[in-house]
Amino acid sequence: MEEATRRLGEEKVSRLLWQFSLPSIIGTLASSVYIIIDRIFVGQVVGADALAGMSITMPISFIILAFGLLVGVGTGALVSIRLGQGKKEEAEHILGQAFSLVLIISVIVSGLLLYFLDPLLILFGASPAIIPYARDFIGIILFASFFQYTGFGLSNVIRAEGNPKKAMYVVLINAGTNIVLDVFFILLFGWGVRGAAIATVISQGVSAVIVLMHFRSPRSTLKLKFANMRLRTDLIWGIVSIGMAPFAMQLAASVVNSLFNQNLAHYGGDPAIGAFGVIGAIANFLILPVIGVNMGAQPIIGFNYGARRYDRVVETLKDAIIAATIITTAGFALLELFPHQMLAVFTNDTSIIEIGTHGMRLLILMFPVVGFQIVGGNLFQAIGKGRLALLLALLRQVVILIPALMILPRFWQLNGIWISAPIADGLATVITLLILLPEIRWLRSQSDGGKSPDEGSVPNQVPTSVLSPERKT
Repeated sequence: MEEATRRLGEEKVSRLLWQFSLPSIIGTLASSVYIIIDRIFVGQVVGADALAGMSITMPISFIILAFGLLVGVGTGALVSIRLGQGKKEEAEHILGQAFSLVLIISVIVSGLLLYFLDPLLILFGASPAIIPYARDFIGIILFASFFQYTGFGLSNVIRAEGNPKKAMYVVLINAGTNIVLDVFFILLFGWGVRGAAIATVISQGVSAVIVLMHFRSPRSTLKLKFANMRLRTDLIWGIVSIGMAPFAMQLAASVVNSLFNQNLAHYGGDPAIGAFGVIGAIANFLILPVIGVNMGAQPIIGFNYGARRYDRVVETLKDAIIAATIITTAGFALLELFPHQMLAVFTNDTSIIEIGTHGMRLLILMFPVVGFQIVGGNLFQAIGKGRLALLLALLRQVVILIPALMILPRFWQLNGIWISAPIADGLATVITLLILLPEIRWLRSQSDGGKSPDEGSVPNQVPTSVLSPERKT
């Protein structure tokens, strides 16, 4: 076994988590920085309508991200488990299946979204004033979505094989290229939202090329081989079953974002939509370090679960929860103290700043517990429990938040929209805790014996052929 992979089961967990999470945190923050800079340039240079136009496309962006996560998370988790079991050849088969899925998804999904683009934008709450900006931006992104699926989805495998720094470099190059091109295309050439989209597509194309070259290079533990790209239903099902949780969560996020925009359009108009887009960009930037911790923890958890080192699984989970909670608590303090100043960076429109300042303070009331909620759900993805991870993923977005968005604004208008999110976060965190505690107890009980899970103790596994021939479902 290669040294980069072997250390997942041998080095001190806290050191490993730091080594794997820091590159992921830097990478995710970098990816968010160029999104924020896009909005700053568009809001300050083009205007409030253009900013609202970009904001209204978020449901479509969530759909694109959902399919990227379906492939990326599912593939990364399976590869980690297989490498932990010492099955490198099977891990390479999984990588080949992932690339085939990326090709299929980029053609079918993007084609359908482009065909129905205008009706979707109207459904999401776009007014005639902002539809042209929205169409110009997201249409270009969809046309070249293969680059995004490849760069984002397969970089998870680079991390899973024990190369977190290489995965970080992919994201940093993507972000750096995008920021430089933004300066030229938006500020110097005056291309507006089209310039922002073209910059994004070119930078994603660069990332995709780097990722594909990595898996053809001698430095990669796994190799991308044409022979492994012929579709195998057992491996496809394994990828999809584990990736279904983040996939469903992002699709639900698309529906939720659409409901937010529809309500905001009704109760606050285009300024409220623009404010929500800015709040989302800021909150996303502050939550991304938690996603980075998740990314760092997943290969460690998956590898040690596959190797039956359950004590290391629990230790990784504990350290990740502590780190995530510190991050979200610090983010909460920052947003509560300086909402006006943050919004003013994006726009000088007083109505957007006024609506956004009040909305931000309500929207992030439960921000400190979000880190625990995310990391707790990630455990089940990392160990192959796709159905349980799916349940937790849908809990906040579908079971709680969607009904809240349909009911509360009828009574409290804009305030009802803003408080829907913290209500959902609080309830989802309590339920996540109740589901997570029995799993932790089981893992601790197996730490000494090193036994394989059996039918009665660990439900909701993906198919036996995907995880391990010794397992039963």
